[in-house]
Order: sequence, then C-alpha cells, then structure tokens
Amino acid sequence: MPDKRDVIMREPPSWLNALLVVGTLATIVWLESRRPLRRMRQDRLWRTVRNLSMSAMTATTVALAEKPITAHLTLAVQRHRWGLLKLARLPAWLELLFSVILLDYTLYIWHYLTHKVPPLWRFHQAHHVDLDLDASTALRFHAGEMLLSAPWRGTQVLLLGISPLGLAVWQTLTLMEIMFHHSNLQLPIALERRLSRLIVTPRMHGIHHSIVRQETDSNWSTIFSWPDRLHGTLRLNVPQQAITIGVPAFQDPAELTLGRVMALPFKDERPGWRLAGDGEPQREPQPLPLNELAE
Repeated sequence: MPDKRDVIMREPPSWLNALLVVGTLATIVWLESRRPLRRMRQDRLWRTVRNLSMSAMTATTVALAEKPITAHLTLAVQRHRWGLLKLARLPAWLELLFSVILLDYTLYIWHYLTHKVPPLWRFHQAHHVDLDLDASTALRFHAGEMLLSAPWRGTQVLLLGISPLGLAVWQTLTLMEIMFHHSNLQLPIALERRLSRLIVTPRMHGIHHSIVRQETDSNWSTIFSWPDRLHGTLRLNVPQQAITIGVPAFQDPAELTLGRVMALPFKDERPGWRLAGDGEPQREPQPLPLNELAE
C-alpha cells in the first residue's frame, strides 16, 4: 500500500496545470491590450506566429528530452528518499515550499550561465533578439536550449530531492510568472514597486532585455526577486521608455525571421553587443538608486 505522504506528493492532473497556464496567458494578453507598457516595434501578427512556432518546438523538445528524465527521477527521489529535502524530512507543505524556492534559485544560476557561457548564450540569444517584449516572448526559447537544460533539470531534481508534486508546482508557477514578467502590461507604479520586493515584475524584467549590456547583466531572477538582491544583480532604476529591447547586433527585423533565429546558434557569431557601425550602447547614470523601480 502506498505511503500517505507519497500519495500527497504525486504530480497533479495535467489538465489543472494546463488550465492555470492557459488562463494566465489569456488574462495577460487581454490586460496587455488594455494597458500596454511599451510601444511595439514589429508587426504583431507575424511576430506572434513566429514566437508561438518557437514555443511549439520548445514544448516538443521538453516533452521528448526533459520530461522522461524528470518523471523517472522524481519518482526515484520519492521512493528512495534521495536529495537534500528528503534528508531533511520536512512536513509535506514545507518541503513543497522549499522545493519551489530552491528550484527557483538554481534556475537563477542556470540563467546566469546561459549568459556567461558562450555556447549556452548562442542558444539563449534566440530569446533575447526579440525586438518587443510581451507574454509571447516568455514562450519563445530555442529548442536547443531546452535540450541543453535537460541535464541541469535532472540534477536539480536529484540533488535537491524534488517530488513529482514539487516539480509540477514549480513548473506551473514558473510558466505563469515568466508570462507575467515578460508581459507588456503597465501596472500602477506604486503597486509594481511593492510587488518587485517579492517577485519579478514587467518593468524589472524589461531592464534585463535591454540592449545595454550592464542592464542585461542584471535581474536574472525568475519567480522571486530575492536572488538578485542576494547577489547584487538587481537593477530597477531604468525608465521603460528609455529601454531599447533586444540584442544590439540584431536590430533589423528582416534578420529575425523564424528560420534565421533558429539558425543563429550555428552561424558565425558577430559581436553581439555592438550596434551596426555605432559601438556598444551605454547608459548615462540614472538619478534613482539601483533598487528603486523607475517608471
């Protein structure tokens, strides 16, 4: 007979995860149309088609390459009591909470590596070359990046001791949060300043997608904002209307078709942080402190 705790920590039904994710996406897309934060630079229809096409390839890769690994490992962790959280023998609710916190923190580390390790950046760059930022950007990652991240995800599960429920809850919360913080949604600044103390918000993550390298090298957090605060990588003081989204070397929309973006990791790399004939973008010092969110 299965242990009661093992039953509690099982993966929830897939329809519930899908309902939460699709419901979040629909709500954010509707709110973006009502209160846009930034002016869009590309044709909305074709950009959305491109982003959703990349999303379909990403989802397929995750299903084929990552899901079989993590499904097996979470069950093994639960059965054999492997990993940090299993050794701690916490109450189920506390184990679930720490699963989300630790998975989110180790994703911060992975995100940092995708920017700093050149082979990983070649694939992650496909996410950053989008010239606009909205909920669809949250879904557009190169399938190759998902393939490369599968061993990292397996390591997270095994070393941290993540149950099927812990992984599923974190994955759902992560999808919902990245759609929120990539969104083109203008929240009241007072509300967003409060939210950014706890979670990543649209203005905060918009700075991460700036063509100014020092700004892209900040705000790596995914769900909670505390990893950036802990490591001194938080930057909130850049006004959104002063930000140009994308990668400096890829500011021509004609270069950002689906085929060309998917081929980016396999082409000769150009100096990504230099504008065509105009050097590397810089930002003058801002009047607000780094940890104060600008409008």
